[in-house]
Amino acid sequence: MTTIDVNGIALGIEVFGDNGAPLVLLAGSTTMLSWPDALCERLAAGGRRVVRYDLRDSGESTAVDPLAPAYTLRDLAADAAALVDVLGGGAPAHLAGIGVGGMVAQVAVLEHPDAFSALTLVGTRPVAPGPPDDDLPDHDQAAMSRLFARAAPDWGDRESVAEFSAAGAEILGDDPVAARALAARVWDRTPGTAPPVQMANQMGMVFSRLDCRPRWRERLPGIGVPTLVVHGRRDRFFPVGNGEAIAREIPGARLLVLEGVGTALPGAVSGEVAAAMLALG
Repeated sequence: MTTIDVNGIALGIEVFGDNGAPLVLLAGSTTMLSWPDALCERLAAGGRRVVRYDLRDSGESTAVDPLAPAYTLRDLAADAAALVDVLGGGAPAHLAGIGVGGMVAQVAVLEHPDAFSALTLVGTRPVAPGPPDDDLPDHDQAAMSRLFARAAPDWGDRESVAEFSAAGAEILGDDPVAARALAARVWDRTPGTAPPVQMANQMGMVFSRLDCRPRWRERLPGIGVPTLVVHGRRDRFFPVGNGEAIAREIPGARLLVLEGVGTALPGAVSGEVAAAMLALG
């Protein structure tokens, strides 16, 4: 892992595969570790140079004030395009975004079409955080009530944060053991123990305060690159109807629904997801 400077900030990155191979850029949600190691390794074995990265205010990327971000969703999209410019050797890249990183990826391809050759969207939706459009399913309210009724952990204590994450995963239908291990890894990479910074890394709360205007859903039919939409059938945070809507609205998009999968992308499906991504070219 290292950092790379673009747009006046540093972004944490990790590289898998050969430097001369076609680039696949994975936007985190919000940290790079939301992309399973196994998927990165599968893509690299398929002849790709895989770079996963931390969004601003997460991981090893520049962190200023996650409670009051001085940047917009468009700025995050510009970061993705700038990374391709630096890492891609002038060639367009396959961009993938997961969760809120999927929102970044949608806007990036719309705003910087020449930078990208393919698009993968995992467990995301076509509108900004907040109330969804009337035709889109909202978060599972029973799960959200349980999720946000819990007392906050001691964000400065690694074990407390890991336990909090494991309990949240169980509510969302994800693997609590995997969630505990992931939270510990994220905690270890977070600079300092200040509660706002730890919370931003673990929960991506910065997105609730981010300026995501203007809307982009109406522009999705203008995406002209091969697109894969991946969604867990049991996703309680962004229910599968969101992925179905994206796949309907992007011309020629393929929808891959993962049965038995919730909000997180488990390592066990890495082979299936990698094969679908590699098929895009």
